[in-house]
Amino acid sequence: MSKVGIIMGSDSDLPIMQQAIDILKSFDIETEVDIVSAHRTPEKLFDYAKSAHIKGISVIIAGAGGAAHLPGMVASMSPLPVIGVPVKSRNSIDGWDSVLSILQMPGGVPVATVALDGAQNAGILAAQIIGSSDSLVLNKIIAFKESLKTKVLKAAEGLKNKL
Repeated sequence: MSKVGIIMGSDSDLPIMQQAIDILKSFDIETEVDIVSAHRTPEKLFDYAKSAHIKGISVIIAGAGGAAHLPGMVASMSPLPVIGVPVKSRNSIDGWDSVLSILQMPGGVPVATVALDGAQNAGILAAQIIGSSDSLVLNKIIAFKESLKTKVLKAAEGLKNKL
């Protein structure tokens, strides 16, 4: 059974990161959630990044606002794929500081980056990564994508009926 680690810089990020937790639960993927601050608990960050794969985690989703060093620092030490969620925090400059801090990683230290406050997409991407080697998860992703298509087709039909 695959597990996704979801970490965030502070508990104020939880309302955004909850989107990843919820979508992963809908795919029956276990999550391990924690607060790991790149700046306030660097030792905890180092331990988490270096041991997540040993604890059965397959993918890490790291959400951070402001300077947003958490995803990149984790990616620099972990062999696992890391998905960064830039969070628009109260001390953020319209969120662009977070987006660029996560997006602009040096060669050799990749972080897959989703949209500002895009934790749901981070959860979906984590599920797709797991689904590449787990047919049960893959089939749930296929059904999810089909439900998105169905929703749009129903909305289009509803629009035609209104006109």
